[in-house]
Amino acid sequence: MNEEQIVKRFKELVQIDSISKEEGAIADYLVELLTELGLDVTVDDTNKRVAGETGNIIAKLSGDSSKPTLLLSAHLDTVTPGKGVKPVVKDGVIYSQGETILGADDKAGITAIVEALRIIKEGDLEHGDLEIVFTVGEEIGLLGAKNLDYNLLSADFGVTYDSSGQVGTIITQAPAQNKLEVKVEGKSAHAGMNPSLGINAIKVASLAISNMNLGQIDEETTANIGVIKGGQATNIVPDLVELEGEVRSRNERKLEKQTEHMIDLFKRAARKYQAQIEISHPRMYSAFELQRNSKIVDIAIKAAHAINIKPKLQATGGGSDANIFNNQEIPTINLGVGMEKVHSTEEKIKVNDLVDAVKYSVTLLQQAAK
Repeated sequence: MNEEQIVKRFKELVQIDSISKEEGAIADYLVELLTELGLDVTVDDTNKRVAGETGNIIAKLSGDSSKPTLLLSAHLDTVTPGKGVKPVVKDGVIYSQGETILGADDKAGITAIVEALRIIKEGDLEHGDLEIVFTVGEEIGLLGAKNLDYNLLSADFGVTYDSSGQVGTIITQAPAQNKLEVKVEGKSAHAGMNPSLGINAIKVASLAISNMNLGQIDEETTANIGVIKGGQATNIVPDLVELEGEVRSRNERKLEKQTEHMIDLFKRAARKYQAQIEISHPRMYSAFELQRNSKIVDIAIKAAHAINIKPKLQATGGGSDANIFNNQEIPTINLGVGMEKVHSTEEKIKVNDLVDAVKYSVTLLQQAAK
């Protein structure tokens, strides 16, 4: 493991702006790099469907075809504020200098993959056929993975690199998510002269939310109302409120029960005040659960032991591209790469974790070939 090379690669990646739908520059960088490493590289047309700068990158490296074909994946996009990232290393930890995220989510994952490929190629190490997928728009709804043409892939199982937690964390369970989109229509009136003629849409929404079970519902289920928009001025009874929320659960029955609970409260509040209401609850992604004896889980555990890292099988409350891959019948785990405080300006990653993520990846590829 060349620590200097790995840190250099990571710092180069985080300094390439790539907020969601603006991943063109990092895609160009990676297409050139993967081509130099000898992979066959294509970029799909997902950008045409999601109004982005570029599509997903699909790259393939031939190996021993008698071995299982392994998918390795990370996402290209970052959240905001993600422009003008300046990484700094202090006491063995990489931070962002300034008022931006660092972008370890998910450029630590990208680093783990490309540096593992470099080592595999330079060392002429044994491996099976490899399929690399770098997706777009993950942070805004797993858009790249949802729009990928899975006829282009033949992977037997997969690994995504998109979880916090120390290297050795193996995510084997993740929830499904329903999105909640609500529009409450009341009736406008002058708030000072004739408020009784109006129907206050904010009051309707507030009544529903005040009676709603939100937050950590149980160990498998969470719920949240995260966006509320409405009103024009203090002297106008608001006639329209729009809300967005979500329900997540690793249990399908609990997911639907919580979703129905929230919808029912909105409907009751609307009836009480004679407001109109529109509600939709699209499924954003399905849950997955891989057993301990699943082939890819077993490979990941053995790879961790081989480099004296303690494997930790874990469930998560977050969704990732792994949800989509599993739904496409590619058994896929999500690995912790050591990133901390993601989606904040305090985001960081230890140099040792970054190096261990690469080491773990190389060992996992070798283990999969055994």
